[in-house]
Amino acid sequence: MALLKDLIQSDLFRITGKRSSWPTFIKYLYKPEFSYLFFLRISKHLTENKSFFLAAVSIAFYKYLTIKFGYEIPYNVKIGKGLRLIHLGGIIVNPLAIIGDNCTILRGVTIGSNRRGQRAGAPIVGNDVWIGANAALIGKILVGNNVMIAPNSYINVDIPDNSIVFGNPCIVKQNYKATEGYIDHKYE
Repeated sequence: MALLKDLIQSDLFRITGKRSSWPTFIKYLYKPEFSYLFFLRISKHLTENKSFFLAAVSIAFYKYLTIKFGYEIPYNVKIGKGLRLIHLGGIIVNPLAIIGDNCTILRGVTIGSNRRGQRAGAPIVGNDVWIGANAALIGKILVGNNVMIAPNSYINVDIPDNSIVFGNPCIVKQNYKATEGYIDHKYE
């Protein structure tokens, strides 16, 4: 697992496009997208390292930001480097979901579980995935790397690497440049 400092730096890099200094960090800590991710990362780190008092303070502030900004991403979700949340509110992620590196999630996205049938479980989202507004990824599915999910799509099947997905029911088209121009400032 990546170090906390690297995770925070990767999230900030996705927003600014450059390695950031201390003044830039402070400036962006007041921006909703970054402040939410910062406290999500801090809360996860402190909880895993059993710093109970600091974790409680961090989680309290994180919960406050959850209500204020309308993101519902549990701090214990496994999230890779460089998560980008675009627009405030309506993003819901199941605690059992896994999100890879350099993912971009827009407003109204649900990454949720299914409690019955063959797809009982939560999604695993690969690296370099762009998820458009109001898309829903439901059940134990695997979304490959370099995938663009169009707005308002409903995904409940596995999606291969290098794909564009759209519609309800979803239609999958192979495209090796699926996220080209959509993933801002990839963190390597």
